[in-house]
Amino acid sequence: MTVPTIDVHAHILLPAAEALVAGLPGLEEAKALDARRNGAASLAVNGPMVAERIPRLTDVTVRLAAMDAQGVDIQLVSPSPAHYHYWADEDTAVRLCRLVNEATAAHCSRAPERLYGLGLVPLQHPEQAVRALEHALEQGLSGVEISSHAPGRELSDPVYEPLWALAEERGAILFLHPFGCTLDERLDRWYLSNTVGQPTENAVALSHLIFSGVLDRHPELKLVAAHGGGYLPTHIGRSDHAWRARSDAGAACSHPPSSYLRRIWFDSLVHDPRVLRALIAAVGADRALLGSDFPFDMGTDDPVGALRAARLAESDFHAVRGGNAAALLRLT
Repeated sequence: MTVPTIDVHAHILLPAAEALVAGLPGLEEAKALDARRNGAASLAVNGPMVAERIPRLTDVTVRLAAMDAQGVDIQLVSPSPAHYHYWADEDTAVRLCRLVNEATAAHCSRAPERLYGLGLVPLQHPEQAVRALEHALEQGLSGVEISSHAPGRELSDPVYEPLWALAEERGAILFLHPFGCTLDERLDRWYLSNTVGQPTENAVALSHLIFSGVLDRHPELKLVAAHGGGYLPTHIGRSDHAWRARSDAGAACSHPPSSYLRRIWFDSLVHDPRVLRALIAAVGADRALLGSDFPFDMGTDDPVGALRAARLAESDFHAVRGGNAAALLRLT
């Protein structure tokens, strides 16, 4: 049996989600914060970039044709992180997540053998997050996408324990995909908000989950980190040193931080074959997954070619190309 090529990092845009929050108190403040963090030059590029890609983000027929051109058999489709709207009040957040979950499931149902989906949970309202995950799974989705933090809360916050417990119990995938960076205006030029901000947010969020003991308490959690996990996997030696050298660093997790990398999955979207080889050396070939960030400009139009450029052993290449994701999605 030939292993399918599976892209675990592909997005959908849902205009109905943005229509739901349009005009609500808090939206303009959130947009202003986004503008400060990204800077005017980046926002001027973002608008036309997204507009040109709307057919691939919304039309299943166009998506499938693009997948065929890339040599991708299956996508794990997650909502655009712009749909998080963690500023929203509880009622709005619940309605938004339900809409996104249902719309994503409907999109994937148009090609059920090729499209699997992820939903959203309202991290800003932890008491609603469990129910939102349940709702996502009821729609036939494979799990949910989360950002690196919510306003005033890190992923290490104990209030998220019920969410991690349910995800572990149900085998739900948690796709960690940051949106925005708390370094704010320091990154407001040259698109540093993304090129530096996203890897930073990945590293911070994963460190919170590791050092707080979340992965000790939930060893079967199916956590997938976008963008190769950011800076953490290739700089994990510093974390290991701190864990050994300082009582405060090692107080809450039982093992050296590097050991937890083999409990997490990482996508291949690192834009450099040398970095991809270093990532796989750090986490293991069985913990790497093909990712493209379809169809955004910070992704790759040739994820298989980018993977091939890393010159992995043939067995490792095919594991990352699709074998690992097939097991994660329970296709084998």
